Order: sequence, then C-alpha cells, then structure tokens
Amino acid sequence: MLHDSLNTTLSTFLAPQVSAEQALGLMQTRRTVRPKNMTGPGPDAEQLELILSAAAHAPDHGRVQPWRMIQVPAVARHALAQTFVDALLEREPVASEEQLQRAREKAHRSPELLLMVVKRADDVNAEATFAESCTAAGCALQNMLLAATALGFASGLTSGGSLQSASLRRFFKLAESEQAICFLSLGTLAERGQKMRGERPCISEYLTVLNSVDIPVGCAA
Repeated sequence: MLHDSLNTTLSTFLAPQVSAEQALGLMQTRRTVRPKNMTGPGPDAEQLELILSAAAHAPDHGRVQPWRMIQVPAVARHALAQTFVDALLEREPVASEEQLQRAREKAHRSPELLLMVVKRADDVNAEATFAESCTAAGCALQNMLLAATALGFASGLTSGGSLQSASLRRFFKLAESEQAICFLSLGTLAERGQKMRGERPCISEYLTVLNSVDIPVGCAA
C-alpha cells in the first residue's frame, strides 16, 4: 500500500516517461566507484553536457548559483599532478618519493575529472548561509551522480588535504571567497573494480519523531 501511494505521488511530479520505480531504482543502484577502479571511456561531450545539465536542477536558495564546476582536461593532468605534489609538500615537507608518486598518480586516474567549487554565502546572498550553499552544491553533485549512473558510467567523489592547500587554490585560480569542495570522477567501471553494494542504514537509524513531551508548554496545537 505504501509503495503504491509513493508511486502515485512521485508520478505526479515526474515526467510521464519516467516511472517512480525507475526513479527510485536509479537512486538505489547508484554506487561510489573509486577513480583507481575506473577506466575509459568517460562520457563524450554530449553525455557530459547531459550530466552537467542535471546539476542545474538542484535546489538553490535565492537562485544565486553558489557553486561552479571546473573541468580538468587531459592536457592539464600533468600540471595537476605537480599541484598535488606541491600540496602534499605543504602538509608534509619530508614526504617520501613513494608518497609523492602516489600524489602524482591521482591526477591521471579518472577518465573525466571535475572540481566542485562553492562560494561563501555572504558573497552571493546575505540571507543564505554557507551551509545552504554547500547543501545546494551537494544536491547538484547528487544530480550529476544519478545522471552518470543513468547513462551507464561509474562515478565517485573524492576529497583530501590538497583541497585546502594554497597550491591547489593557485592552480584553479580560486577567489578568496571560494572553497574547493571535492572532485567528481566519471568513467567506466574497470573489470578489476567491483562496485560494492555496501550496507545502507535503515530509516530508523536516521529518523526520529519529535515526541509531544519534548514540545514546550504553550506551543502544542
């Protein structure tokens, strides 16, 4: 009964050609794939445009567009690799050659690589908080992950200490009011890469119901 009700409710808002089962199935089958478990091909120009266009449908308080994406093409990967090395040396001046090599390799793993950048809230909308800006960026990322999944591509988000480094900020020419949030990787699942289903939390683990005894006197209906 609940499933039928949910199906009817979702179908009211979804395009006629998309069923609630398809929409929910897409969400439930999305999995994070690490860049090291990806191979080519990545999305072509038309497919990438579809993925990026999905981001535009994310919630955005005040329609201020508090986030942007930066694509890192193949010709820029060598320079990004050096940036990762410089960022590591900022944190660990005595990093070993093995550590430096691992940092370099990270720049070349993803067939398609993009950086998510968020603006501080007070730079775009006095009424919106930075938390709201990050939430908008997160929704945009989820839309892109789902779009990539729908197109049959592996996808995943990565972060790390380099995002806070001066080296990375210089490389991407970030404004003082901007913060790099994460990288979005897109590609094809490699044969050696197993897209693990993973344990998902039960609703009871993240949902609580406000008890009437917790409501202050005089506030109850």
